[in-house]
Amino acid sequence: MISAAAIAATPVWAGQVGNGEDWAALAQDVRSEFQWAWRNYRQKAWGRDEINPVSGTAQSFFIEGHDLGLSLVEALDTLWMMELDEEFQQGVDWVKSSLDFDIDGESQVFETNIRLVGGLVSAHLACGDPVLLEKAKDLADRLMKAFAASPHGLPYRYVNLKTGAVRDPETNLAEIGTYATEFGVLGQLVGDDRYYAAAKRAMKHALDRRSNLGLMAANIHAETGEFTSRNASIDVYADSFYEYLWDSWELFGDAEMKAWAEQTMGAILKHQAKRYDGRLWFPMVDFETGEATGAAQTELGAYLAGLLGQVGKRAEGDDFLASYTEMQQVWAIIPESIDVTTRQPRTKRTGLRPEYPDACLNLWLGDRDDRYRALSAVHYRNMKTTSRAAYGYTALADITTRPMTQGDNCPGYWWSEQMKYYWLLFSDCRRVDYSRLQLSTEANVLRGFVR
Repeated sequence: MISAAAIAATPVWAGQVGNGEDWAALAQDVRSEFQWAWRNYRQKAWGRDEINPVSGTAQSFFIEGHDLGLSLVEALDTLWMMELDEEFQQGVDWVKSSLDFDIDGESQVFETNIRLVGGLVSAHLACGDPVLLEKAKDLADRLMKAFAASPHGLPYRYVNLKTGAVRDPETNLAEIGTYATEFGVLGQLVGDDRYYAAAKRAMKHALDRRSNLGLMAANIHAETGEFTSRNASIDVYADSFYEYLWDSWELFGDAEMKAWAEQTMGAILKHQAKRYDGRLWFPMVDFETGEATGAAQTELGAYLAGLLGQVGKRAEGDDFLASYTEMQQVWAIIPESIDVTTRQPRTKRTGLRPEYPDACLNLWLGDRDDRYRALSAVHYRNMKTTSRAAYGYTALADITTRPMTQGDNCPGYWWSEQMKYYWLLFSDCRRVDYSRLQLSTEANVLRGFVR
């Protein structure tokens, strides 16, 4: 493996952005790249779940052989925000004519909700087309069967979209607790509170099982209702659970959710925060003792820096962001998984991840400090340098080589997440009221559109 010192000395990467950055020009570059990637998706993978940008092929994500237009749906509200109206209408027309969820196949409930239900609801909020809302409701009704099958209201991991048969009760906090925002907004739009009630019931079940330290284990069983591990995590298996507590307060004024958000963040800061060579990290710990059970932190965990800022722990959020900023400065692309004791990558590949600019956006919205924009500009330019391929942007197979070795897949979330974060940070988006903006964990806009 290349040493950190050697990589830091390699003069390949975009440096820190100076005070003279032309943010409008940078925003237009983001828009141009997104439009270029969309044209390639239309040409090479139209209606498929994901494009493979190196080979120009495509792949399914949810159900092999039954593509649900994942990337297309994920891109819709981003296209609309960027005022790419022709492209947006192309996508809406495909959804209305070709997207059908009556499929005899198993779909992962959590991913289907955050990506497709959220994407359809957000696209509906953007343009007002009732067909988009009808399709979101149809899909949510199919997912609700995964909740109903459990005696505790904890959704199974998979549901057959046609038959309602469920599979895999061995689940986790993220997969039982990431529904409240999409389900809640959907329920408001269609006048049915069953969706939000089901989402909140599942979250409460886990919260009621917190240890004396106030921590939850990351893994839980949908049939027994009991934790199946001892590891408390802020990233893998758990991340968006914590986001949706605070988001439910912001979106719906749910004071109970706000209290839970503040309590869980307080417990995480008190018992899970660890320092290694002065840097703040949140590795997994035993949920009953607070003792560290490993030395890994994933890039996914960067979201917590922004969430800490949202719940009033801004200094701690900045402190945690600095740990990932150092990884960006040393490795250029933040490693997928980091050994917090050595600050070395645990894996060489990375999945074109968006959590760092997500955190920067949430912190920037709090005080509009341009340093968050500058850090995200470095993130964008490094992505453009390393991940731009013949037909779009791709995940990387090895971040330690020079040049970095590309993989061959553009994950669906790229269309909804980091490109939207960059656009919101660099542009003065005319179609968003920043003071009301509310994003899902997948960055679908659930409040704040200006039509």
